[in-house]
Amino acid sequence: MAEPVYTGIKNFRAVDETLITAGQPTVPQLQSVAAAGFQTVINLALHDQPRYSLPDEPGTVAGLGMAYVHIPVQFEAPTEADLLAFCAAMEAHRGEKILVHCAANMRVTAFLGLYWAIRLGWPEERAFQLQRGVWQPNEVWAGFMAAMLAKHRGTNRGGA
Repeated sequence: MAEPVYTGIKNFRAVDETLITAGQPTVPQLQSVAAAGFQTVINLALHDQPRYSLPDEPGTVAGLGMAYVHIPVQFEAPTEADLLAFCAAMEAHRGEKILVHCAANMRVTAFLGLYWAIRLGWPEERAFQLQRGVWQPNEVWAGFMAAMLAKHRGTNRGGA
């Protein structure tokens, strides 16, 4: 059986049958995601960078019958509000098949690691395993992640 088209997205990773992560998908790749039964797309990239975005991703995703959540995270300046919005989106769509993407799967793997460590209480070694397979955080992201872990770890398990 041939691999789905969406497995060709930059830095594609399948966490399990219900969660996939990647860089920016093309329209045919989004069509493949929808055909595979995914229900939600969470985008952490910006819409105003043509190199890393589609002309109308919200409309494309809606036209394919999937929910669309956009949390525009400035790569050079991630915020606590961005992380909390991401955690809320993950919890709101729990039980659904979800694609989480950004431009290169860097924001996504950092935010997922934080979500897993903070909200689900995973050990950091496990929580950031996916990220380590994609990239090594730069100074901005390493500092952000350390600050969010220090502030939120163990305080928000199971809810907002």
